[in-house]
Amino acid sequence: MSATPAPDPMVVAAATGDDDPTNTPTKPRRGSGGVWWRHALALLALAFAMFPILFVVSAALNPAGSLSTTSLFPTGFSFDNVRTLFSDDARPFLTWYKNSLFIALVGGVLSVFIGAASAYAFSRLRFKGRRVGLMALLLLQMFPALLAFVGLYITFSKIGEVLPAFGLNTTLGLILVYMGGAMGSNVWLLKGYFDTVPKELDEAAMVDGASHARIFFTMTLRLVTPILVTVFMLSFVGLFGEFMLASIFLTEKDAQTLGVGLWGMTKGNERNALFGQFAAGSVLSSIPIMVLYLVFQRQLVGGLTQGSVK
Repeated sequence: MSATPAPDPMVVAAATGDDDPTNTPTKPRRGSGGVWWRHALALLALAFAMFPILFVVSAALNPAGSLSTTSLFPTGFSFDNVRTLFSDDARPFLTWYKNSLFIALVGGVLSVFIGAASAYAFSRLRFKGRRVGLMALLLLQMFPALLAFVGLYITFSKIGEVLPAFGLNTTLGLILVYMGGAMGSNVWLLKGYFDTVPKELDEAAMVDGASHARIFFTMTLRLVTPILVTVFMLSFVGLFGEFMLASIFLTEKDAQTLGVGLWGMTKGNERNALFGQFAAGSVLSSIPIMVLYLVFQRQLVGGLTQGSVK
């Protein structure tokens, strides 16, 4: 058998339109020299983010339970700090935990309801001042909430004289304060998602005799479940870890939240001795947030991306 003759370079150049027959295409080679620094930077950022977590977990498991004996990696393993934290009558950790969960759950549900009702009105209804109202909500977010703290404190101190259940040192009063800023950016996020729901569905329901309230509660809310879960999670996390307003409104020990109660353990001369209990309480306080993110992570990603883009 005879070998197949090699093609003439001039013939190949004429067929391909290449003036230089010796110019053979080569694939660009991607060297590894420009990639290693990205991995190194990612590892550095990961180590920077994991350092405080490892330190707090190490302090929570440290049998000595003091700041001076705590290192990055635990030298011992013990749950003495957790047991002491739950059995300490001077520091009602369980009461703080219940207060934080109650405020975060009730505040999250009310934030979703207020934001969803407002966003539905801005998305579906046409009324005078609609655009001005949306812009006003956006502009109000530019002012820090710290400017209203003094006025809120004076207001609720007077409200407590008439309605003690909504005054200072009450969880209901603190929830009422939080709901004053429940609209804010949530309305824009919810409105962007509501705009993706076809208006033909509303028109078809109106033909059948449904009112706006029935459309909102029985049809629209079911179609926008991902964004509702997203807003609830954002509100829950924000209220569960809120500190500044809670420290001003809740001064009695049994009415305090987790953030305020644990912060009180780091004051005074007992800071070193109680650091292990403080770290244990910090680790336990992260459990509800981690559970929520693990359960609703798909709805959280879908709600943020679709709502923000639209």
